[in-house]
Amino acid sequence: MVKNVVFVAAEVFPFAKVGGLADVAGALPKALYELGVDIVVFMPYYGDVKKKADDFGISDAGIDGLKVKLNDKIEEFQLFQAKLPDSDVPIYFIANERLFGREGVYLDPVTNKPFPDTAERLVFFQKAVFEAVVALGINPQILHVNDNHTALMPAFLKLANGLPPNWSRTKSLLTIHNLAYQGVFDKDVLDIIGLGWELFYPTGPFEFYGKVNFLKVGIIFADAVNTVSPTYKEEIQTPEFGEGLDGVLREHADKLFGILNGVDYSVWDPRVDKFIPHHYWLDDLTGKTKMKKLLLKEYDLPYDAERPLIGMISRMTEQKGYDLVADAIDELMELDLQLVILGSGDPKYEKFFIEKSKAYPEKLGVKTGFHAELAHYIEAGSDMFLMPSRFEPCGLNQMYSMRYGTPPIAHKVGGIADTVVDADENPELGTGFLFTRYDADALLKAVQRALMAFRDRERWLEIMQRGMKMDFSWESSARNYLKLYNEIYGGNL
Repeated sequence: MVKNVVFVAAEVFPFAKVGGLADVAGALPKALYELGVDIVVFMPYYGDVKKKADDFGISDAGIDGLKVKLNDKIEEFQLFQAKLPDSDVPIYFIANERLFGREGVYLDPVTNKPFPDTAERLVFFQKAVFEAVVALGINPQILHVNDNHTALMPAFLKLANGLPPNWSRTKSLLTIHNLAYQGVFDKDVLDIIGLGWELFYPTGPFEFYGKVNFLKVGIIFADAVNTVSPTYKEEIQTPEFGEGLDGVLREHADKLFGILNGVDYSVWDPRVDKFIPHHYWLDDLTGKTKMKKLLLKEYDLPYDAERPLIGMISRMTEQKGYDLVADAIDELMELDLQLVILGSGDPKYEKFFIEKSKAYPEKLGVKTGFHAELAHYIEAGSDMFLMPSRFEPCGLNQMYSMRYGTPPIAHKVGGIADTVVDADENPELGTGFLFTRYDADALLKAVQRALMAFRDRERWLEIMQRGMKMDFSWESSARNYLKLYNEIYGGNL
């Protein structure tokens, strides 16, 4: 049975968070630890993390002389340590002032574009983890890497000569949280990687339309690959959702799995949520009414108990369906509802929705940026949650929303299809309202169906309560990961 796991990610909540990867990396290791796995987490020591070192309890790991080779240069690094909050899971930070001492995770906060040395940063980080594991005396059975940022590590395991004994029997798992982000760089990055040019040829493992695709490398060399929902696993093997890698994924379908993400209910539960002042549950929903009033006050919108409030939280990108909402916004505003939006991203959508909020000052509220407390207010205070994603590898907000008694209105893709049951198609089990065609008219019809259900108070309460009773806790997901670890390590794939 697998006991020792090294888990590597570019972002881990609460230390650094850009997207859902951070939530998974901050929660899954804790759930695995509770199942008896000795798991150690690694991430870069970003300047933003360093600023909060005291708050996070980060300290020097006390190991000197750590270094890696990048092309013809020797790059030194330091190792810092802490624990994942409310757990005994150790997390180590790879520190190098030149490469990670600046602010920002993936994007330069000044230009809002990827750092010019992104490829060098990622290669350095991955190589440094190998050295750090040896220095710490860890003997991993499973190396669990996440997304393109760490996807070269399975190739290092298979191809690098002279790896220390610590790594001799290690097997690898690559988790794809979002196939859209692949880490594609000019072929010169092969010199920094240091594994040679022999595998760079048309259709070869390291070649992708004349460049190097880190995620493709990981898919090919990992012992197993998983996505974060069963439906997304099937979708990414099609041209529509495969982002140019569907052929590679079909070729490796025998080692491809889908494991649904979980929810950290110590953070996302209206009974214990530390961000909301009014808690509530099935037997007493008055706290939800109070949260609705507070939420509307935050957005300077008038309160009306009979008018449903729809919340939306996500990056303002087309992936998250903002093109549909933009197309439908005037028709939505004609309906008897209010809409509050929290997000940031494409300046085009930020500007569009801010301008629209001025046109509908009593019905539409928009705030840009990331505000953790306000996100919890929206989940708790909204009557419904809008999630019209073009694609959604897993999605967490639909699961959060159900726990808060806020039925989702969502596009039936990826993890949404695996977690939400349409209340009209299945009245006995329904927890939300889904649409299958990706267009503004389909979204509008789903919203109208939700509004009709809202007017039937008894029916609406049943939909709310069914969602609140759903259990998407990390324990179930962690057991599936542990089962996969054992299959990988036992050579059963």
